[in-house]
Amino acid sequence: MRKQFPFEKLEVWQEARKLVHDVYDCSRSFPKEERFGLTSQLTRAAVSVANNLAEGSGRASMKDQAHFSNQAYGSLMETASDLIIVTDLGLASESSTDPILNRAYDLSVRIHNLRESQLRRAEGKT
Repeated sequence: MRKQFPFEKLEVWQEARKLVHDVYDCSRSFPKEERFGLTSQLTRAAVSVANNLAEGSGRASMKDQAHFSNQAYGSLMETASDLIIVTDLGLASESSTDPILNRAYDLSVRIHNLRESQLRRAEGKT
């Protein structure tokens, strides 16, 4: 059994990892000509959510952690926007993107709450 990095224990990172899986599953049905367009943009944004949460967890100060939580939130908004756009363009159906968007929404609340908690702790408030 391998050793775990601390970020792997974070529920918010685990949820971001599930989002990445869902996004990749959804994007597999996109046309090949979108491989370097929306497919790449969407999958990179989703991966960025998890990566920013992981990177932030390794920062020493709460202010730095909050910065990376903010970056993760921004990437999550990009992911949501891309999912809406691929639905608008008919590259994916609402029945395939709506559950992912619902997961993204729930994750956005968790990331927002994490960031607020980090900022409070950075200010010395608990």
